[in-house]
Amino acid sequence: MMRILLVEDDEDTAAYVIKGLREVGQSVERARDGRDGLFRATGEDFGLIILDRMMPGLDGLSLLKAVRAAGVTAPVLMLTAMGAIEDRVAGLEAGADDYLVKPFSFAELNARVNALGRRQPLREEETTLVVADLCLDRLRRVVKRGDLQVDLQPREFRLLEELMLNAGRIVTRTMLLERVWEFHFDPGTNIVETHISRIRAKIDRGGDLVLIHTVRGAGYTIRAP
Repeated sequence: MMRILLVEDDEDTAAYVIKGLREVGQSVERARDGRDGLFRATGEDFGLIILDRMMPGLDGLSLLKAVRAAGVTAPVLMLTAMGAIEDRVAGLEAGADDYLVKPFSFAELNARVNALGRRQPLREEETTLVVADLCLDRLRRVVKRGDLQVDLQPREFRLLEELMLNAGRIVTRTMLLERVWEFHFDPGTNIVETHISRIRAKIDRGGDLVLIHTVRGAGYTIRAP
């Protein structure tokens, strides 16, 4: 059983999701608007957050950004009637782990909930990644270059994490789209290149030792000379 927070202002949708998840043995609690959802998500411990995107007051995207900025690492499944690629990209960039477009079947919702719930906790030896003087703490979600802390957005953190997990090896654009954004297709944007550029500006700025490298025609790698 997993403790789930549902942030949904629509009564019918909330009743449908809560009834279905409780029938399969999950523990579901509901927040009726974004502000209540933010208060509960940052003040309590949930195994999963199911978040409606379109809500009055504090919308789901703003709530998600605030939750990630507060250091909440629980998986987030975003529900939305906005199914365009750019809408999904925006949600995933803000820190969502999965995206389900309304209307949806309960079978698909349940499958996605189970998939997110199966993610294994990190082993102790995997919690800190180090390349030269760059250190990434996966549990506290803190990045430091030497003695200086580097502030990264959730998707930038995940991208750097993927590079550091494969330090010294080439990671292709396709691999990054699948592992960081969970895109099994090319969205036709420069989303990877843009994020790599942002990370470089934060990680390698002003330093004599450049860590992030482009391998022309292949992908990217992070390594120390």
